[in-house]
Amino acid sequence: MQHERLLKVLVIGDLGVGKTSIIKRYVHQVFSQHYRATIGVDFALKVLNWDHNTVVRLQLWDIAGQERYGNMTRVYYREAVGALVVFDMTRSSTFQAVLKWKGDLDSKVALSNGRSVPVVLLANKCDQRRHGLCPKLPKLENFSQEYGFVGWYETSAKDNTNIDAAITCLVNSIMSMDEEKALTEATNGTKSEPDGSIIVLPRFDYNMKEKRLDGCSGCSSLKPKHGDD
Repeated sequence: MQHERLLKVLVIGDLGVGKTSIIKRYVHQVFSQHYRATIGVDFALKVLNWDHNTVVRLQLWDIAGQERYGNMTRVYYREAVGALVVFDMTRSSTFQAVLKWKGDLDSKVALSNGRSVPVVLLANKCDQRRHGLCPKLPKLENFSQEYGFVGWYETSAKDNTNIDAAITCLVNSIMSMDEEKALTEATNGTKSEPDGSIIVLPRFDYNMKEKRLDGCSGCSSLKPKHGDD
């Protein structure tokens, strides 16, 4: 019997960094130069056959670039379990805003155990890197680790560079955290309720074998592809 998981993932970043283009490319395999700026929020659904037992219904929420300055983001962020933070490699101001978006996210949403939701950083429009600020960027490997991103990728919605890899990395991190949470609850005899409260379960002899959880290492091993534009 297959289990279904609904995962709400936010796609955030400054206006014009390509959030809508990334979602359209991933979900519909299309690209256009003429998307209108998102107003408020929009979302798209992608169904993934994650493994033999699990179907993932991935909800990608496209949050308008100006929304960080409004009061509605807390409503939009509610129940999210992961996020993509996107900046435009050709505009330094969008990179400078990355930590503001990450900080806003961390202040408004968390997992039931209190941990921050996993976030992948996307350096978008790498097909235009010759026009951009690429040489001026810090080493994104170090930057992403220092500020709590589970991975980073140079992406291009136009050329379809690393879009699938980045989102697979994020979903893998989300699912790994779920496995870790389930294992901890089984070991401790507790269970998390949807409202975040904890109930104590009857104790059983689980006789569980040790299980290695990759956590974020799966993202780190998926190195960004350079020069694919």
